[in-house]
Amino acid sequence: MIDRMLASDPAYNGRFLIGVLTTGIYCLPSCRARKPKPENVRFFDNPESALRAGLRPCKRCRPDDFYQRYDPDQEIVETLTERVRRDPAAFAGVEDLERVSGLGSSKLHELFRFHFHATPAQVLGRARVEAAQRLLLTTDRPVADVAFEVGYEGLSTFNENFRRLAAMTPAAYRRLLGASEFRLTLPHSYSTAPALEYLGRDAGSLTMQVRGKSLATGVRLGGAPAVLRAEIGSGTVRASIEAPGPLPADAAARAHAHLLRLLGLHRDPAPFERKMEASPKLTPLIERRRGLRIPQVPDPFDALAWVIVGQQITLSFAFTLRERLVRRTGTPAGNGLYTPPSAEAVANLEIEDLVPEQFSRRKAEYLIGAARLITAGGLALDRLGTSSAVRMESELLAVRGLGPWSAHYLMMRCFGFEDCLPVGDAGLVRGLERFFDLPARPGPEETRELMQAFAPYRSWATFHLWQTLKD
Repeated sequence: MIDRMLASDPAYNGRFLIGVLTTGIYCLPSCRARKPKPENVRFFDNPESALRAGLRPCKRCRPDDFYQRYDPDQEIVETLTERVRRDPAAFAGVEDLERVSGLGSSKLHELFRFHFHATPAQVLGRARVEAAQRLLLTTDRPVADVAFEVGYEGLSTFNENFRRLAAMTPAAYRRLLGASEFRLTLPHSYSTAPALEYLGRDAGSLTMQVRGKSLATGVRLGGAPAVLRAEIGSGTVRASIEAPGPLPADAAARAHAHLLRLLGLHRDPAPFERKMEASPKLTPLIERRRGLRIPQVPDPFDALAWVIVGQQITLSFAFTLRERLVRRTGTPAGNGLYTPPSAEAVANLEIEDLVPEQFSRRKAEYLIGAARLITAGGLALDRLGTSSAVRMESELLAVRGLGPWSAHYLMMRCFGFEDCLPVGDAGLVRGLERFFDLPARPGPEETRELMQAFAPYRSWATFHLWQTLKD
């Protein structure tokens, strides 16, 4: 605890409080105030115990606000983001966000970077396209009317931004309703081979098959099992849906969103690459991997299950355990593929069901416990997907079995946050050791210091450092 106090480590906020007996205050581990001498420190479990000891809260780190989950800056940016998503047309540009929030340009940019790992303009742009997608599927309004309704002043700008974020035109997106096939347009810089190699790294997967430039995956589309196929050609992806039973009318739209995330098309690596190019020391990280995307796990519970299953074991054994879990709780989707396990199916298991499958009792307990928490409404993964990074990390850390590494891995690989840092990840420390030619693998504090050079794109840097291990 003293070590984490001296490091001002925010990952330990909520685990303990630091009481400084000489000043009579108590602080969060992340507090940036001058550090007390260890002999003057007493640790507390919560604010109540610190108050009973006669201490008062620090005015700099505001520990009581943290424990009450109240942060004025977080409240401002989350409320503003909710308004933007609800009515993006109410904001003509970033200047309107500044006016409504009462914040200056620099402060607003800082808060959006910290809480959403994006700029205010990126959040507004994504909200407009998402609103347009809803209107295109639920109304018959002309495309131009949709563009104006979500806040665009010109049709060409709307079309350009829509294609960039949705990988198809607005007219093509509207045709998804009731469709069983569609096409995506890939960016010129898209790096196909590494994406497919990563997606196909588990050759025995029951939920994903990759053959050459083709992939097939089991999915749930509105609750119905189906197989989503994608043929990746030169600049395009031809997708099709096969299902053993009836599908909802918006199945293709759901499949479209699934495929965008699976191929990493919902986030643009260009800003990260520009930052790397500006530093001769960092440029080698991307020289052989320009255009590399971070494939996402589209199903949040699948991602959560993978994190718990894969903790502290080899990758090959993690693949084996996941296959056994899929056989037991997945739903056949056709052609030998299964959908990933659902929270409901896993919640119905008992620990004794998984122990014969070589799950440790603790791993089985964590997995089933997380599933039951979700089905009981204690953890809403869908809602969590629209929250800020700070709120998401806090809620994930409250789940038994998830620590800082788990939370950041999930935020990076499932929810698309771009500045996550999974401290303690074995691949990350090996990658840092090789890339910076270190005499030994870095510890947690050195990892944080080295990765600071990549902020605010540490998720991208982490993924690239993983890939360097194959060079």
